[in-house]
Amino acid sequence: MSPESASLARRRAVEVSGDADVVEGPLQGYHHETYVFPLPGGAEAESAVRVKCREPRSNLLWFDRRCFESEEQLLRALQGIVDGIPEIVQAGPVGLQRFIEGQTLGSRCGSGSAVPHSVLDQIVGLFRQLAGIRSEALVADRRCELRDRAREGDTSDFLERLICFTEERVYQENLPAFEELFASFGVDGDSFKRLRKHVSGLTERPFCLLHADLHRENFIVDPGGRLWTIDWELAMVGDPLYELATHLYLMRYPRAQEDRMKARWHRTVEDVAPGSSAGWEEDLPKLLDYKRAQSVFTDVIRMSLSLGTGPDPDAGALGRAGGKIQKVLAAAAEPLGLEKVPSLPDISVSLLRWYRQREEGLYPRTG
Repeated sequence: MSPESASLARRRAVEVSGDADVVEGPLQGYHHETYVFPLPGGAEAESAVRVKCREPRSNLLWFDRRCFESEEQLLRALQGIVDGIPEIVQAGPVGLQRFIEGQTLGSRCGSGSAVPHSVLDQIVGLFRQLAGIRSEALVADRRCELRDRAREGDTSDFLERLICFTEERVYQENLPAFEELFASFGVDGDSFKRLRKHVSGLTERPFCLLHADLHRENFIVDPGGRLWTIDWELAMVGDPLYELATHLYLMRYPRAQEDRMKARWHRTVEDVAPGSSAGWEEDLPKLLDYKRAQSVFTDVIRMSLSLGTGPDPDAGALGRAGGKIQKVLAAAAEPLGLEKVPSLPDISVSLLRWYRQREEGLYPRTG
């Protein structure tokens, strides 16, 4: 690869490392293009520190709120407070995250499978530490303005702001390209009115720091069995129960292990910050339903774009996209008030029609 054709992330990695031959990557990842390399001067040592250099992928749709100025700045603030997070290593004027050597939890225990008890213990320990970090401790690091933050403990307003983001930044901003496709699945602007009614009436709980994206690929198990938590860029301050809901939704624990996690989370956060689990048994289903509804808007767009470009989409890609969309529509039928879930053939017809109309130039291209 010539220097002129290399991406910004790779050029930065080569510049900082000083040797293109030691740069590994790009690593697999949705949001970023990431490269890993040893710090200059330590490449030959067995215990050489490796760091990662990454840049957001170009033309990528972001469907999540960003609440802190930078992930590296937040990680610096959390050193010594939260265990098992990447260290920030200074390489000249640039602060880079230390690369955690090990395997993702997802590569060791796939979605839907049970995780080892030792891992579960460490995840509960992470919940304990996060529940103890109050919002006032992180004011200087937050990028959102005061008027855009929910009042302390107002869980209903916290959720309303998440719904507004999904409605305005995911749904409405992409209507020019996807309105007809959404409508063919029974989803429109009124879906948000039904969602708000479905999730209303949350109990107030004291806010704390949330990672907000705790899934199997964001946990690394090192050779010693220690669990590390990576990718803090979606962190926010808010309802501790939202952390649990997001975690359960993304982890897909077996039922028995999910029940154990719920019980342990309840005891743990109450021990750290009394009131943090108030009303959790009534509110957790509502927050899970918000996550299911949110997935409809993000996955319809992502799966449609996964079809690529050309005269016709690949049949296998069309089938995978249709199957995923049917699954998320079925899961969110109640909170979105869908009268019926389209059949897989109907979804495939809608996707194919949208694809061909986009190729004809009837819809703007996104992503």
